[in-house]
Amino acid sequence: MAQITKGILGILWSIFKAWWWLPLPFIIFPKLKFIFEWYMNDQYWAKANWMVLEVKIAKEIDRPIKAMEQVISNFWTLYDPADFKEKWFEGKYLLNFSLEIASIDGKIHFYIYLPGAMRKAFESAIYSQYPEVEVEQVMDYTRMVPQDAPNKEWDIWACNFKMMKKRCYPIKTYLSFFEPTQEIEEERRVDPLAVLLEGMSRLRPGEQLWFQIILVPILTDQENDWKVEGREELSKLLKRPLPAKDNKTIIGEAYNLLIHDKEPFQSEEKVEPLLPPELHLSPGEREIVQGIENKMSKHGFQATIRMILLGKKDVFFKPNLRLVLNLSSGVSTINLNGIKPFMTTKVVPPAFYRNQRLYIKKRKLFRRYISRWGYFFPKIVPGQKHGHLILNPEEIATLWHFPSKAAMPASGLETIESKKAGPPSNLPIG
Repeated sequence: MAQITKGILGILWSIFKAWWWLPLPFIIFPKLKFIFEWYMNDQYWAKANWMVLEVKIAKEIDRPIKAMEQVISNFWTLYDPADFKEKWFEGKYLLNFSLEIASIDGKIHFYIYLPGAMRKAFESAIYSQYPEVEVEQVMDYTRMVPQDAPNKEWDIWACNFKMMKKRCYPIKTYLSFFEPTQEIEEERRVDPLAVLLEGMSRLRPGEQLWFQIILVPILTDQENDWKVEGREELSKLLKRPLPAKDNKTIIGEAYNLLIHDKEPFQSEEKVEPLLPPELHLSPGEREIVQGIENKMSKHGFQATIRMILLGKKDVFFKPNLRLVLNLSSGVSTINLNGIKPFMTTKVVPPAFYRNQRLYIKKRKLFRRYISRWGYFFPKIVPGQKHGHLILNPEEIATLWHFPSKAAMPASGLETIESKKAGPPSNLPIG
């Protein structure tokens, strides 16, 4: 017996010595592929000529939030995926853009961070709905603070946002903020951004609050399709059967024929209810179904939402982070969806090396904000359980729009005096 075992081990050792290298290409290839794709994408990103545009608002802006929804819908048309040659030989990938609001020493600014090639399209979309505003290129405001923050003089509190439910459920949008009157004027609207802007306008010199929405247009045929998820959720709510899977086998059907005397491969007849399932829904269930269907009827963006409160330590007022909770609670509902903070700069004691871990968290979120990176950059981790959001133009317009004169904060929002008749004639061509 020992001789047989020794002989088998010898054969296995000979095979291993001759072919040990065979699995190495399969192990190394995915890593090399990631490094090569990363390098090519980095080269493509460096050529994008990134810039920051500031949108200066007129004092008497009277456009409804629906106008901003149309602007963002036009942004989706920038969707331009790479084919095989562009991806592997040019490094092309779908670039993102970012819609941002920043309060600097109590002065509120609206910014757009985007590749230079998209500037003309973005300005045209904005001027088509808001001819009274001014759009101009400015210096990146995130570079005007110490880049090594937090440090001895500056402190930071930051968080990302994720959805409370599945991606197919909508958040509370601006359409839900009408007062119950017969008038439909903009002045009769409760602005969902009013509480955030009012809080931003009350920051003291030396304090800053940044709000960022990074967006990438997506199609419905991509991996982890959120609309497939939505259709499955609707089937559950409406009590509709999901498409049945054909798992019938010859052996199973022969068993049913011999034991149960059933004809093989015969479809089962289902008793249809007298009333369709839709008529059995409660008013709350109908609202959920309508909300999901409305969200799925529009194009989607993959979104990264985050907020940073920073300032000099002698004036840094941490309770201002309540503005974050005010925003999230204002666009959240129990029956539909909402956003809530996660990945915050918080380490609950007792914890080993608490100060060091807290510093690393603050540095990481600060770095990702100023670089406009996703939640888990450089990793791409799709899926709701990892915090990624899917928003349509209606939801994005709720979170980022120009306030009307009725909802404009009493102070803090920098506006322009005169109202232009149209966009400037010297728009950039490229």
